[in-house]
Amino acid sequence: MTGNSQNPALWMPDAEMHPVWWDDLQALPALPATVPQKTDVVVIGCGYTGLNAGIEIARGGRQTLILEAQDIGHGCSSRNGGQIGTSVKPSIATLTRKFGADRAARIRGEGRTALDWIEDRIRTEAIDCDFKRAGRFHAAHSPAQFAALVKDAASLRAEGIPVEEVPRSDQEAEIGSAAYYGGIVLPRHASLHPAKYHQGLVRVAHAAGVVIRDHCPAQRIVRDGDSYRIRTSLGEVRCRDVVIATNGYTTGVTPWLQRRTIPIGSYMIATEPLPRDLIDRIMPTDRVISDSRKVVYYYRPSPDRRRMIFGGRVSSNETNPMISGPRLHADMCRLFPELSNSRISHSWCGTVAYTFDETMHVGRHDGMYYAMGYCGSGVGMASYLGMRLGLQVLGRSEGRTAFDDLPFPTRPFYRGRPWFLPAMVAYYRWRDGRG
Repeated sequence: MTGNSQNPALWMPDAEMHPVWWDDLQALPALPATVPQKTDVVVIGCGYTGLNAGIEIARGGRQTLILEAQDIGHGCSSRNGGQIGTSVKPSIATLTRKFGADRAARIRGEGRTALDWIEDRIRTEAIDCDFKRAGRFHAAHSPAQFAALVKDAASLRAEGIPVEEVPRSDQEAEIGSAAYYGGIVLPRHASLHPAKYHQGLVRVAHAAGVVIRDHCPAQRIVRDGDSYRIRTSLGEVRCRDVVIATNGYTTGVTPWLQRRTIPIGSYMIATEPLPRDLIDRIMPTDRVISDSRKVVYYYRPSPDRRRMIFGGRVSSNETNPMISGPRLHADMCRLFPELSNSRISHSWCGTVAYTFDETMHVGRHDGMYYAMGYCGSGVGMASYLGMRLGLQVLGRSEGRTAFDDLPFPTRPFYRGRPWFLPAMVAYYRWRDGRG
């Protein structure tokens, strides 16, 4: 690692600018050196969406090729915090106003279904990825936000979602920080090791007969009658169906989708190994933690309870891990002063995809299948909707979802570069500061 002029003492001497998750990975099966000239289905993107889609398609008897522009696992599927919730951000009231009560209930229900489904997927496929139903503590950063969370809890219970209110007087059982004003516990939320989960899916896909080719970006997609020609860096592939599974890494190869997804950098650090008694004081449970800020923090103990893994948005503009690392460390220490002497062992970032309506989308455009726009909730929902999308490619009715063909909004003059993001982040930080 190169030096950091801000404060070299913050960094371990061997600090890495990649996810701490990568340190635990094993070698993957050998990949082919070429791509076939013809196949049944091409999936573009080898993250959770693409892998789960590819597994279903290959098991349905179709020749399936997954193209990855970078190393396998380079994207956010191995860069996230490993937190899994019920995923759908808009409230039942918001969705009811837009789509009616029936579809709103079905959309919200998909989040609960996805959470149960991913646990079953991991168990059935014997994926070793430290999956645990540890629950989530969602903390209130102000008294007003605690009152809002209590109100939200009543709505969640009405949907059948278990939730417990935790006043500030009792929050020491959940978190060793005086920076919050209580919160709620969602006991069925889960955590996992995201990169181990991703590698497990790669192995499952390989066993199902999926061909995966890395460092092979799709450069152009041309519709040719009832088939497609895909130009790649390794030659042209002809196929019957195309699945776009690029989420936060969507490019101008699919301009219609690029205009509807907002790439946003999310930044994380891992601390050096900490004393066990310190971890036990500040994180007495294995729950994942998030808070009520619009510019949210999310964090958790590592699966072995040796490190703090802390993430959030640290700047209005996109930056790099050398800059984001110290900023995240400072934010972490404001919440946990006991960590002031801890050093950073890893600092990294990934790109998530938001949408203008904060809702994920599934559908077809120009005949191509897509699922994307998980709005920071991609571990569970990308996996689940990828699976459903694979079934849709096979023409199976059980592939239907409540997200199918929802209106997928964009904005005038937007072409995939979120020029408005700095102003939005600044506004939300100001609003968070007002409580």
